[in-house]
Amino acid sequence: MAQSSIEWTELTWNPVTGCTKVSQGCKFCYAEVMSKRLQAMGLDKYKNGFKVTIHPETLDEPYKWKKSRVVFVNSMSDLFHPQVPVKFIQEVFHVMNENRHHVFQVLTKRPELVLEYDQKGLLNWSDNIWMGTSVEDERVMERIEILQKTKAKTKFLSCEPLIGPLRGMPLAGMDWVIVGGESGHRPRPMKPEWVIDIKEQCEKAGVAFFFKQWGGRNKKKNGRELLDQTWDELPQMPEAFMEV
Repeated sequence: MAQSSIEWTELTWNPVTGCTKVSQGCKFCYAEVMSKRLQAMGLDKYKNGFKVTIHPETLDEPYKWKKSRVVFVNSMSDLFHPQVPVKFIQEVFHVMNENRHHVFQVLTKRPELVLEYDQKGLLNWSDNIWMGTSVEDERVMERIEILQKTKAKTKFLSCEPLIGPLRGMPLAGMDWVIVGGESGHRPRPMKPEWVIDIKEQCEKAGVAFFFKQWGGRNKKKNGRELLDQTWDELPQMPEAFMEV
């Protein structure tokens, strides 16, 4: 568990580390860079670098958080990577099911595996599990329709890094859309009209809109205001979260 600087979450929890690239959004993967850095620092958890590795020893961590938390699951990996055993995914889901006072945000670039396991009855969706998929440009927009078919109770899209327009997104059944520009040493540009169009699509569909950042080489300087304000909308929190 680690405190997070990611604007739309509070903590990160990584029962899996490591991944492989599947689309253009992965080109400058921050998790890959960070994993290699942590490996070089001698952290045992990252001894395998960016090779997919499960960490069963982390499964007890959420039980120790008494205060309700918003938790990004696997910021350093993809829970639905094909190399992650489905039994381990079920164990992660069991932990999330038993800790309903926390909200767990699961993000994948492989919603087809989510749907496959879901249709086989292998996933238990409690209302504190938010399931999202990354959609960086129109080449991967089919991920949205795949996510729509799952039984996840709260569904969201991460349009980050946004590297192209996303016209006419099928937003039925979506609860939240996050948009952000790419950062790092060689960020690809994000056009304001792409962001404004997504915001307008969300407004028409009644979907919460969150603008994370403009990105660029100096993301702090570029900030996160859109049309002279910040946009920090969130989906409805589950009752157990609100009660703690």
